[in-house]
Amino acid sequence: MNRPRTPIALAVPALLAIAFLMLPLIGILVRTEWNELGTHLTGPGTVEALKLSLLVSFWALGLSLLLGVPLAWLLARVPFPGKAFVRSLVLLPMVLPPTVGGVALLLAFGRRGLLGPWLEDTFGLTLPFHTSGAVVAATFVAMPFLVISLEGALAGLRPRYEETAASLGASPVRVFRTVTLPMVAPGLLAGAALTWARALGEFGATITFAGNLPGTTQTLPLQVYLLLQDEPEAATSVSLLLLAIAMGVLVALRGRWTGTPRNVRPAAAPAADDPAAPDGAAAPATARAGSAAAVGDGAATGTGVRRADGGAGPTDGRPTEAGTGSTGGGDTERWALHAEVSGFARLTLDAGPGTTIAVVGPNGAGKTTLLRALLGLTPRAHAELTLGTTDVTDLPPHRRHVAWVPQDGALFPHMNALANTAYGLRARGVPRAEARRAAQTWLDRLGVGHLAQRRPAQLSGGQAQRVALARALAARPRLLLLDEPLAALDQTTRAQVRHTLRTHLAGFGGVCLIVTHDPVEAVSLADRVLVLEEGRALQDAAPTEVARHPRSPWVARMLGSNAWPGRTTADGLALTGGGTLVAADPLPQGAEVLAIIPPEAVAVHRERPGGSPRNVWPGTVREITASGSRLRVLITSDRVPPLVAEITPQAAAELGLADGTAVWTGVKATEVTVVTL
Repeated sequence: MNRPRTPIALAVPALLAIAFLMLPLIGILVRTEWNELGTHLTGPGTVEALKLSLLVSFWALGLSLLLGVPLAWLLARVPFPGKAFVRSLVLLPMVLPPTVGGVALLLAFGRRGLLGPWLEDTFGLTLPFHTSGAVVAATFVAMPFLVISLEGALAGLRPRYEETAASLGASPVRVFRTVTLPMVAPGLLAGAALTWARALGEFGATITFAGNLPGTTQTLPLQVYLLLQDEPEAATSVSLLLLAIAMGVLVALRGRWTGTPRNVRPAAAPAADDPAAPDGAAAPATARAGSAAAVGDGAATGTGVRRADGGAGPTDGRPTEAGTGSTGGGDTERWALHAEVSGFARLTLDAGPGTTIAVVGPNGAGKTTLLRALLGLTPRAHAELTLGTTDVTDLPPHRRHVAWVPQDGALFPHMNALANTAYGLRARGVPRAEARRAAQTWLDRLGVGHLAQRRPAQLSGGQAQRVALARALAARPRLLLLDEPLAALDQTTRAQVRHTLRTHLAGFGGVCLIVTHDPVEAVSLADRVLVLEEGRALQDAAPTEVARHPRSPWVARMLGSNAWPGRTTADGLALTGGGTLVAADPLPQGAEVLAIIPPEAVAVHRERPGGSPRNVWPGTVREITASGSRLRVLITSDRVPPLVAEITPQAAAELGLADGTAVWTGVKATEVTVVTL
């Protein structure tokens, strides 16, 4: 492959820069007396200085970890006035001349400094000209490397992991210890190594603040300074030692600080039994085609209306899961939900124990914001939330007993599937063995038990989503929030997981909210469908009611129907997208309405039809897709909005339909359902 030539105007200065950086190092290597290296490095003064340097540098590293880790977390996670000023203070020792830093330390902690007399009188502690002073000086100049490195790692860590851990019942300290620190460990290790190396090589602040006392404050860099006056050859050998240590640290950190790519172990290939392609999130035409009919049967399937007495949802003869580690687990407690949500999402939500609510709406409607408001995780909306008889509004997320499955699952990458699933139980104090047994039960139930020892990077998208669902169900919540929990599953696996989830929800004592774009999920799992638009509840009814009289064009299209908004006039419906539609239903003039046209009610012809249709338009075929045993044909027209028709393959063949074919469409007025908005 031909690579572009490097411009000479850039190559020459770059080579000069490399030479400028290399020559001093080469000078040390050339001038080192290799035959005397051992003698120089084992001299009494050098050995003593090396021991003192190691002591000071490790103490400085310990202080930096103790003080710098919380400071880095504060800068990365907490908004507060003056954050820019605090970050500047952190960076200041990195750009401040070391001797100036030593003078500043002397004026702060010296015997005549701001705190020096108090430290000496109260604790008998004198920092200048003492080993502790050398530690303070090294910490002052080295700690910024740890803070900046760790802050960058924390800023790059998606808060979703920590939020999910909190929703599973983990306290902030536990989240920091079990999730945050392990996930930022590379950044922490890099910062710690750089901090130690910088503390080991500290000179200016140490000699200014702590002096140069042999055995007390004379570290290895100070020893080099003295040797240059009397034994320059020995100074070169000791400099080589410090150079080797610094280079060793940089080589060990390649790819974390210097930007060099590291070798990443490839994740295991997805298991053959789980195709789990992400395109499962877009409900295929097969599911959408039969969705309207399926919803129409909702009353007979037992998925219907929320009962007025607030009792448990219908069981349809399905067994509960007592004694299996599920949320029910044999418990008799039941938790109704009452929520007053304000802010971007504005609605009142009431549901009895055992109710499952499907939350639907277009992108940006506020579905995820509603879930995060119930969790107490977003400033965009606030929820006054009561679960059962307990007002949890003022409780932090980890004490609300609300489990959450975000869209991406947010599995902790440093834990295997079993540890992920057991996390919520362990956070609530369940013994390890019992938590792992319950976790394994849930993994088996969702068909991923054989993957218990795999980490998230070794799972396919569908497998990871099932593990995330198992983790939430195993946590025994009072409110279960699922944000598109089945989107990454293939159709076969989705049906199996849907059945398992439906069986569990039949005996669930709390309330479950499921955000979904799949009408089959809304029908088979939910007792109610909550339709959101721009943060407001547009409709909250049984699936059958939503299917028959959808109040949102988006919902109607999700259910597979054509949905045209418009305004009633004397001549019919003046459509928002242009054109006129005649409907049989009498409506008052000037009303804002939504016209629903089932795809199977649209007739397709090659010639202008005669007869009874009162709505006839010319159009052009733009797309033909399979929908089970039928075809869905998208037809565009300059007279009305795009229209979807559903016909048989035989009819399509007889009509000779293809992309670009000119056709006529007809819709009977009696086939149009009009819903007042």
